[in-house]
Amino acid sequence: MHANSPTIIVAGEWVTKAENDLKNAAHTLKLGKACPTDTVGFHAQQCAEKYLKAFLVYKGIDFTRTHEIERLVALLPKDICLNLSIEEQRRLTGYATMTRYPGAYEPISLAEARQSVRLARRVRRELRVFLPKEALRHRR
Repeated sequence: MHANSPTIIVAGEWVTKAENDLKNAAHTLKLGKACPTDTVGFHAQQCAEKYLKAFLVYKGIDFTRTHEIERLVALLPKDICLNLSIEEQRRLTGYATMTRYPGAYEPISLAEARQSVRLARRVRRELRVFLPKEALRHRR
């Protein structure tokens, strides 16, 4: 595929958005005890979701509009094994849906917020190896 192909360009746009989400999550964690942990979880989930979508776009795999990590992981080719348990996938999805709005849910601890960023970084690391260099060039 050519570096300027629409597929690589769109995958790169997803990567850029994913990187921005990870940057927001990691930066917000620096607030320590004053950290809005729901925000960290949300941005960590968004990073993982957008990296999955970048990969799916690059591979030409259609996906529906969803925030469900489990649904996106299920679309990965069988030879791509993402090191993310079903429980971890569901936990990430919860950060995009439950914690985003007021409601009855358990608050996210600072330790759990840190773990959400580790999960996002794992998804990032595991999927970047399959994406072309041109899609990984971070743009603003």
